[in-house]
Amino acid sequence: MKSKLEYIWLDGFSPTQSLRSKTRVESDFGGTLEECPIWNFDGSSTAQADGSASDCVLKPVAVYPDPGRKNAWLVMTEVLNADGTPHESNGRATIEDDDDDFWFGFEQEYFLWDTRTNLPPGFPIGGYPGPQGAYYCSVGARNAFGRDCVDEHLDACLDAGINVEGINGEVAAGQWEFQVFAKGASRAGDETWIARYLAERTGEKYGFAINWHPKPVQGDWNGSGMHANFSNSVMRESGEEETFTKICEHFGQTIQRHIAVYGADNDMRLTGLHETQSIDKFNYGIADRGASIRIPIATIDGGWKGRLEDRRPASNADPYKVAAAIVKTTKEALTK
Repeated sequence: MKSKLEYIWLDGFSPTQSLRSKTRVESDFGGTLEECPIWNFDGSSTAQADGSASDCVLKPVAVYPDPGRKNAWLVMTEVLNADGTPHESNGRATIEDDDDDFWFGFEQEYFLWDTRTNLPPGFPIGGYPGPQGAYYCSVGARNAFGRDCVDEHLDACLDAGINVEGINGEVAAGQWEFQVFAKGASRAGDETWIARYLAERTGEKYGFAINWHPKPVQGDWNGSGMHANFSNSVMRESGEEETFTKICEHFGQTIQRHIAVYGADNDMRLTGLHETQSIDKFNYGIADRGASIRIPIATIDGGWKGRLEDRRPASNADPYKVAAAIVKTTKEALTK
């Protein structure tokens, strides 16, 4: 039997990478990562190589059933140079410590974007819908826009085996969110990128692009983030407020490490308004959605055992790089 393997990778566009994919046909494929061959592509067409030496390598790192296509699989890959070293665009290679001890929950916000009007659905041409406030977790045709596309995307993720834990309408019209949970920094990044890929592909059916920009609609509208919930075994078992204070304080001393990988144009979103702290400031607080890091009530109710939420990552941030920075800073804090 012939199977379609959709190889997916991140290109070299800067400051924000785009998803790319191409299909490979294989015989008698059993659905395992070990069966996915190394492949190559023309890096000169994706801003990853010069035309005189354009071959780049795709190394498979995860494989998932491809929903909606017969005998098909999604193959997440990382990009290598021809000599087998990680390409400079390879965010996955920035993860130095990777094991199941670190758990991540990414809250991925985004805008659906109508390719005919170049606006989010719900935005009239030449004007604005009613002010935000009615759209968050909304129901009804006056407030919820693009639900068919969003529901189909959720089904596709679940059919692919992506651990999406929920979806909801967000604060602005045409803005939505999905949440991905995974154990391990690399796996969290793999599943978030595959969920993004499926969002893009599902949107094609409805004439929607997916706008990952952190502030695509100017004015009194919320931007889009990728809030990063994280914990490790120390945090989940600590029972000490001091543990969480120590981590938060160290995050405050490594601001530039994080902001550098938390997404392009994030200064347009992190203004101190619309449930954000300013990009040049840092604070943390219990249940504070305007803080850089929020300490969830569930962590306190659990006896100071649980997670933290870094609210600074933008919707267009690379989850691999975000997770890598969080792991590094957390480990530093706990070994000081």
